[in-house]
Amino acid sequence: MDTPAPARPAVKATEESVLAIRHWTPTLLSFRCTRPAAFRFTPGHYTRLGLGSGEERVWRPYSLTSGPDEDVLEFIAVRVPGGEFSQRLGELKVGDGIGVDKAAYGFLTVNQLAPGKDLWMLASGTGLGPFMSILRDQAVWRDFERLILVHGVRHAAELAWRADIETMPPLAWRPQAKARLRYLPVVTREPGATVLADRIPLLLADGRLEAAAGCALSIADSRLMVCGNPELARSLREHLGARGYATNRRGVPGQMAFEKYW
Repeated sequence: MDTPAPARPAVKATEESVLAIRHWTPTLLSFRCTRPAAFRFTPGHYTRLGLGSGEERVWRPYSLTSGPDEDVLEFIAVRVPGGEFSQRLGELKVGDGIGVDKAAYGFLTVNQLAPGKDLWMLASGTGLGPFMSILRDQAVWRDFERLILVHGVRHAAELAWRADIETMPPLAWRPQAKARLRYLPVVTREPGATVLADRIPLLLADGRLEAAAGCALSIADSRLMVCGNPELARSLREHLGARGYATNRRGVPGQMAFEKYW
């Protein structure tokens, strides 16, 4: 996302170094940087990143895609034409400096949900980011029986980390992992690229998503997390709300949680 961050006091940040950059498409990239020793976050959180120097530094919020126990921080971003932060992302090189807020924020975390058996993660575009962090946390593999990741994009090249997802959980975790992952990539503008090819809200509304996952939604067992564009969030909130699902309210854990980008 490349929208201005909400107004806040001056950012308290550390100076880190870019370690690696991966270009998935000409406009979609992920990158890793050093991790401050004191930096703590919960999978699903975001933090603010700063590019540039002095008063020219520009800050934007980005979800963490790295696991909570990794010794690096990772993020995914799409460059927006004309975006001030996007322009700097396009010039980013290994070894460059990057500011990282000392704090992490957000409510798209598993602990916002009531206990359940099935965790559904529904993402569009770079909304995949927080779910990568969640899947890189051993706890989610112990706490659920089924993990269903749905990632909707326009073009197949935008299915970031596809190969990594298809081999989850990591071999070292498998003896302790109770959950099994069902990964459902959805490409909407390349006919035949994936079995599912419609927008996620349509796939959910007509039952195709549940059929493909081999898992029926139920208030008792299903917990849903949604991250992506505002239309995705709005449509799924309306649909799931009509089916009786609720978000966290006044400290009472709900059955669904949302984060919208831009």
